[in-house]
Amino acid sequence: MNLLERELNYPHGDHLPAPGGSFEVLPGVRWLRMALPFALDHINLWLLRDEIDGVEGWSVVDCCIAHDASRAQWEQIFDKELQGLPILRVIVTHMHPDHIGLADWLCRRWNAPLWISSTDYHVARVLTISGDTLAGGDAAANFFATHGMSDPQALGVIRGRTSYYANMVPSVPDTYVRMMDGDIVRIGGREWRCISGYGHAPEHISLYCEELHALLGGDMMLPRISSNVSVHAGEPEADPLQLFLDSIARFNSLPADTLGLPSHGKPFTGIHQRVRQLQDHHRDRLAELQEACTARPLSAAEALPILFKRALDVHQTTFAMGETVAHLHTLYFRGQLQRRRDPDGVWRFGLFK
Repeated sequence: MNLLERELNYPHGDHLPAPGGSFEVLPGVRWLRMALPFALDHINLWLLRDEIDGVEGWSVVDCCIAHDASRAQWEQIFDKELQGLPILRVIVTHMHPDHIGLADWLCRRWNAPLWISSTDYHVARVLTISGDTLAGGDAAANFFATHGMSDPQALGVIRGRTSYYANMVPSVPDTYVRMMDGDIVRIGGREWRCISGYGHAPEHISLYCEELHALLGGDMMLPRISSNVSVHAGEPEADPLQLFLDSIARFNSLPADTLGLPSHGKPFTGIHQRVRQLQDHHRDRLAELQEACTARPLSAAEALPILFKRALDVHQTTFAMGETVAHLHTLYFRGQLQRRRDPDGVWRFGLFK
């Protein structure tokens, strides 16, 4: 446990749900944990006891990526954890593959509707049909090149990665139920309020239950890691870091004893402390970047080692590049740095005479 984690409290200690099983963290709220084949090696999913139109069953929050191992784990859940009741609704916090990958499979399997924000639904739908523009393809490679990535091998890998998203999200349901900020979703007789968040995903939805003092925070409120906040080729002038910081500040209005139910890591209390930690983290990274770019103008590729000091593979570098651009954009839009595009087409950030 690192020093920052010691400021938080984990009421269930090191207890984790067994593979293919679940663990009740609150009345009517069960925790599932599924493996991911990435450096981030797991995702938390949630079963909420529910009743819709007189039918008893469960609402699911998030789904895992579409691969055989996660389908097999879901089959175990169906057999052992549903108490003979159906899944009535599939709630997805946002459109990233580990959250929406099996939504269509679950919805079809149980004839259940998908609940998601409109923005994230349509982004997911576009990416499954028209190809990846976030992590691969010509658009992504060209975007990274304008921010200083020059390694031909890395750019070639990115150009060839045109179906990265669709491999993990082969389809999404044809219809959905829109969730919006402030909406109340009744689940099992309890009210869960939708809280929109931006910067990590186009329109992330967290859910807060006042009766339980519980926050299904998705990827907007994680106890151990900082969510990736990136600029992508499709929105090259975005300022997602400022959106993210503004979004997490809203969690300070929740009670101090709120139990955070995150998508990665363990259930925790100390949300106000975690907001402060994340704000401090990004403030310090911004200060480091500003100091370096004031000394001499830097491209994102040149500035990347300031934020990410460990060795990265190509996959990790794409996320790191997007996040470095996001930090540089925040400094630029705040007026703390200027930018210029060199004759070679690369953006550099600094103070220019």
